[in-house]
Amino acid sequence: MGASNNWRYPLCQFDRIERRFNGSGRNVFLDNFKQLLAADMAAVDQVIRARLHSEVVLVNQVGEYIVGSGGKRLRPALVVLSAEAFGYQGTHHHALAAVVEFIHTATLLHDDVVDESDLRRGRETANALFGNAASVLVGDFLYSRAFQMMVEVGEMRVMQTLADATNV
Repeated sequence: MGASNNWRYPLCQFDRIERRFNGSGRNVFLDNFKQLLAADMAAVDQVIRARLHSEVVLVNQVGEYIVGSGGKRLRPALVVLSAEAFGYQGTHHHALAAVVEFIHTATLLHDDVVDESDLRRGRETANALFGNAASVLVGDFLYSRAFQMMVEVGEMRVMQTLADATNV
């Protein structure tokens, strides 16, 4: 994993880390944090883009719009960090980070329909551009694709945990 060799701030010391700013007012710790995760997050992004593909053109259009909007990708970063913290050596964490992002994005798509939202993060929502039906369709696609990916990883405990967490 990209972060393991360069980790300068042990996880057990997070509570003692102070926010450090350089002259530009930027948070140096967060800049280092992003740099340490860059390789893993690029791998997660590749999984997201590859698994977002569908035979349905509308799903691809809405999916590309969503991926193009960026977002913080905080949840996938937490999956990557958790894998690092527990010494995981494989590559399934990239797929599982994408799974978490897909589930999160599916809930945002559905939420925007229910709330009749027109803007998210200063940008038009998918339902404002493509309509409610398309947003629900893509939300459902992302949710089902996430579970398909979990089956491929083959860890029933992970699937059970995420199924329980999303079935509220």
